[in-house]
Amino acid sequence: MKVGIIGAMDVEVEEIINNMAEKKTEDVGHLHFVEGLIDKTPVVIVQSGVGKVNAGICAQTLILKYNVTCVINTGIAGGIAQELSVMDTVVSTDAMYHDFDATEFGYKRNEVPGLDTISFPADEKLIELAVRTYEDGVKNGKLHKKIVKGRVATGDIFVNSSIKKSSIKGICNPVCVEMEGAAIAQACYLNKVPYVILRSISDLAENTTEVYLEKEAALENAYIVMSMIKQM
Repeated sequence: MKVGIIGAMDVEVEEIINNMAEKKTEDVGHLHFVEGLIDKTPVVIVQSGVGKVNAGICAQTLILKYNVTCVINTGIAGGIAQELSVMDTVVSTDAMYHDFDATEFGYKRNEVPGLDTISFPADEKLIELAVRTYEDGVKNGKLHKKIVKGRVATGDIFVNSSIKKSSIKGICNPVCVEMEGAAIAQACYLNKVPYVILRSISDLAENTTEVYLEKEAALENAYIVMSMIKQM
């Protein structure tokens, strides 16, 4: 077991790094990888930066260079599903690009040419572990909201308006929207490596005046990821 962890921003990875033991670091290209242990489980964590290309490069590097056996994408997202509120958690059932459109060439909406799927399924065991971990956190008083399973939609667009939100909902009906997950999922799919995306809801993807709890959501998600690893 060797777990790869990807977060886009400092706030999404720093708490996990601070709780790792026997740390060592390595720069690969422009990326900074940190290897270490969480409760005796080997992990490698990297801050990808925002966007699909950055995230896909990180996933491929974790798989080929560091030989991780699974990948967890941690971070924040905008809520799409009606039942979600700020600080709820989403665990991916699958991931899909909402901004990929090659229909003029005869492909389905969201379909990447050359692949046999329009979405990338997450690993069932990792999904179950995430849900169980969250439920344990609620029982222990560490977590106070809810967890929702569903599709994660990814695109190189920051979604902060009801018009964009409605459009994405019509395209692929996700529970949340963000900017990295499907690229990580695609790399894992192509390399046959299990993955799961965990996203704490920092906002509802509506407008720039709404509640936006970036740091609080990221810290809660980090707690869930570390608790999952301790149960592996």
